[in-house]
Order: sequence, then C-alpha cells, then structure tokens
Amino acid sequence: MSIDMVTSSLRFGLVELNWTFVFQLINTLILFLILKKFLFGPVTSFMKKREDEIKNQIQAAKNLDEDAQKLKAEYELKLTHADDEGKEIIKKYTQRAENRAFEIVKTAEAEVDTMKLNAHRELERERVKAVNELKGQISELTILAASKVVEKDLNEADHKELINKFISEVGETQWQN
Repeated sequence: MSIDMVTSSLRFGLVELNWTFVFQLINTLILFLILKKFLFGPVTSFMKKREDEIKNQIQAAKNLDEDAQKLKAEYELKLTHADDEGKEIIKKYTQRAENRAFEIVKTAEAEVDTMKLNAHRELERERVKAVNELKGQISELTILAASKVVEKDLNEADHKELINKFISEVGETQWQN
C-alpha cells in the first residue's frame, strides 16, 4: 500500500472521507456548541419567558373575565333591587298620597260639621233674638193696650213691672240684654 492510498480518501457515494471531512465535522460540532451556548440558550430562555408572559396574560385575562362576570352579576342584582326599591318607593308614596287625601277629606268633613254646628248655633241665636224682639213688641203692645184699658199713663217703674210680669207669664226664655 502506498502512501497515496492512506492520503487518499475513501469515497461513499457523495461523501468523501478524508481529513477535510473530519475537520468540517469538528468545526460543525464546535459551531453547534457555540450556537447552543450563545444562541440556542438565550433564544430558548427568551421563548420560555415569552411563553410564560403569554400564559400570565391569558390567566390575567381569565381573572379579569371572572371579575367582570362577578361585577355583571352584582350589577344585575343591584338593578333587580333598584327595580324593587323603585316599586317600593312608588308604593310608599302612593300610600302617603292616599293617606293625605283621606286626611284632607276627613278635615273637610270636620270643617263642614263645624260649619253646620255654627250655623245651627247662629240660627238658634237668631231665633232667641227674634223671640225676645217679639216679646219686646208684645210687651209694648200689652202696655199700650193696658194703658188704654186703664186709661192712664204708667210711669217707667210701672212699665218695667208690667213687662217683667208679662214676660214671666208668656215664656220661660229670659230677657237678653
């Protein structure tokens, strides 16, 4: 075997095994280790960080969605309560208005009753006054008739005595001044 053979390369199809191939293989391995150290590590850690950020953002979005659903449920409950409160307030003020109307009617009825009572009292006073005036007129007529019968004029003391006697005989109502 000659040196040519040792220095020569072996050939397997497209690949030729020689020292160049070995150096290329070692260079590729070194390049892979350098890339792994300086490129693949940082890129992998960047991708891991980015994946964690996305997972955190997704979780935060889920939490926000849950919070939003809770707030929505609370607001819907508050709206329901607000509707109920509104109906209760309307009912309360309607009841107040009805009570006030009832009070106004009662007050008006009481005023009407008072007015009727006052009218009856006024009528009674007017009747008593008319009776007293009538008694006065009757007593004047009686004195006039008595003076004609007696044919003499009576003095003032005799007048009063005759009037009082006549009034006591005519009615039980006392003379009003």
